[in-house]
Amino acid sequence: MNKAHHTPQAAATPTKGSGRLLALDILRGITIAGMILVNNPGSWGHIYAPLAHAEWHGLTPTDLVFPFFMFIMGVSTYFSLRKYDFTFSAASALKIVRRAVVIFLIGLAIAWFGLFLRGICNGATLSDAVFNFNHIRILGVMPRLAICYGIGATAALLIKPKNIPWAIGLILVTYTIILLTGNGFAFADTNVISIIDHKVLGPDHMYRDTVGGISLKFDPEGLLSTLPSIAHMLIGFMCGAMILSTKDNQERINKLFILGTILTFSGFLLSYGLPINKKIWSPTFVLTTCGLASLFLGLLIWIIDIKGYKRWCRFFEAFGINPLFMYCLGAVLSIIIGSIKIPCAAVESGVITLKGYIYQQLLVPICGDDTFASLVFAILFILLNWSIGLILYKKKIYIKI
Repeated sequence: MNKAHHTPQAAATPTKGSGRLLALDILRGITIAGMILVNNPGSWGHIYAPLAHAEWHGLTPTDLVFPFFMFIMGVSTYFSLRKYDFTFSAASALKIVRRAVVIFLIGLAIAWFGLFLRGICNGATLSDAVFNFNHIRILGVMPRLAICYGIGATAALLIKPKNIPWAIGLILVTYTIILLTGNGFAFADTNVISIIDHKVLGPDHMYRDTVGGISLKFDPEGLLSTLPSIAHMLIGFMCGAMILSTKDNQERINKLFILGTILTFSGFLLSYGLPINKKIWSPTFVLTTCGLASLFLGLLIWIIDIKGYKRWCRFFEAFGINPLFMYCLGAVLSIIIGSIKIPCAAVESGVITLKGYIYQQLLVPICGDDTFASLVFAILFILLNWSIGLILYKKKIYIKI
């Protein structure tokens, strides 16, 4: 991770009359802000329905934030690989591998930091807290982004552009067959996704999920379900090619709306046989969310880059110009306020986490409602992150990961 006082290539897009497609920055910023919002309620037991993930099959607004960012990563990857003329070489391979490794290691570091700080705050010795690797979650949001970027970017350089849609189709069809023959749509230990993760990662390195009152080690960012995520990223890559090949924003909007409509309708229609499911990243989830992301990007281009309504979106620019850094910042701050304990006579144990104090002792009495207070906490947490991002934005500091 390094500082650079210049515009990141992933955000630089030639547009008519401008050197930048602001709508893409704003979509990226909205997505990062959304990820921070849904990951940081005051209480996981008090969440408004749209701010919760679908328990298993289904789609909520919260289920859109991660796939939207995966789509954006694909678009940005196309822009960033232009300087290599989309040719696989030692230089392009080095960039891809280096960035993928850095992102993956940052994800592991955040997971370790969470275990470390919680261990220290719960009375573990320094040695036990530092070397607590036996229960570290190996996969997650950042590792999945790393794997999809590494494999997807490499594949995009090795495969002829006209064959990329066929590669996407092959991945999704293959994954569909695996799901149908491997009990892939069931939340159970017999699910092929769970079986592979248990054997390769081990249950101690997996996420524990609960569906219908049943609790299992089932990782929503597992190894096998990364396969359709690569196809997801490649769809974004194709949209990047479509945007770059078109100089007129109105024509871009037309293409994005057509593609988005086709993908969205295809996903919803096929969902009668293949349910939309984020936790297994089902093929219909890929089609539907990529379609909605394409439509939303087209809408933002119309609002921002054509109509010029930009004042409302300044808030999201602070998130959009340093997306991965802002996501990591949110994760680290969340771990800190959720782990550090302070004295509190109002609770039986006499101590409470900083997050618990703010939510239970301050916001709930003020708001008068647990769920509303939980939302207020999440909004305040977003503002905390934004205030840091705003400083970087005003100083034109772009942190590239």
